[in-house]
Amino acid sequence: MNEIRMVKPDDMHLHVRDGAIMATVIADTAKQFARAIIMPNLSKPIVNVVRAEAYYKDIKTATSELEPLMTLYFTNQLDINELERVKESQYIHGIKLYPAGVTTNSESGIDSINDCFPIFEMMEKKDIPLLIHGEVNDPSIDIFDREKVFIDKHLTNICAKFPSLRIVFEHISTKDAVDFVSNANQKVSATITPQHILLNRNDLLVGGIKPHNYCLPIVKRSSHQKAVLNAAISGNSKFFLGTDSAPHLRSQKESSCGCAGIYSARTALEFYAQIFDECNALDKLENFASKFGADFYGLPQNKSYITLIKKDYEIPGSILIENEELIPFYAGETLKWQLSSN
Repeated sequence: MNEIRMVKPDDMHLHVRDGAIMATVIADTAKQFARAIIMPNLSKPIVNVVRAEAYYKDIKTATSELEPLMTLYFTNQLDINELERVKESQYIHGIKLYPAGVTTNSESGIDSINDCFPIFEMMEKKDIPLLIHGEVNDPSIDIFDREKVFIDKHLTNICAKFPSLRIVFEHISTKDAVDFVSNANQKVSATITPQHILLNRNDLLVGGIKPHNYCLPIVKRSSHQKAVLNAAISGNSKFFLGTDSAPHLRSQKESSCGCAGIYSARTALEFYAQIFDECNALDKLENFASKFGADFYGLPQNKSYITLIKKDYEIPGSILIENEELIPFYAGETLKWQLSSN
């Protein structure tokens, strides 16, 4: 197969930042995706409906080609009364939970999962999806084990206590997460990124640290990588596309911070096409990219279509943003698929 025509996909996990960088990353996403679930962890987090709706307008000012699906940042101060405003808003599609300190701009995140139970209960009643960065923030836990420990310590209990709460286990990176979601009820789903399919920890650490392959959850050993790949191509509707494309300028990546995040938005869909093609699973790509996520969020499927063609495409080595560089995922490498301009 040398050409795929498919319903225009949605990116169910996307960071677009704000300021100068936003215009570039939004334009890249809009070429491939009709809608995107927008993450709320800006340096000034999106903590209420008023701020989310203002952020929505900023994104729409940058492009009319992408429909942003907004989320709120779950803080210790989240008011139950705010959930009523969330439910009434036409723009907000979920609330994102970060344990405090687990990733970029997560300092305002949750200190105690158990203290969130009254909010979870109300979210369950109002059918507001809970989006979870599923890692513990305990510094004594090995960074490669933090997803599994979160499942064992928290997620199992949340799902048992709130069986009707819609949960998206974001950017899963382990066989443990794949198995958990597979065996959970139909209210539990997961997003899968290109980096957690294409990379394992050797790609991050062997031959020197590669900061542009650094993300959180950190990429794991190859057995976990294979499990995530198999989930993506399985045809199981619980697993759907979410790039977790998270841009940081080169100066932020190649620094003492080495900020966590991979910018895949430039060629995200092409990555997935190449992955599915190499696994003889192109017939599963449209459901994974265009249908399963929309169905889980209760959204209509998009009416527009895109076409991918099997033709070599060289990813640029860098993208210039106001005299600074943004390094895309697999910079300088050649992909076997590209988005048709027709």
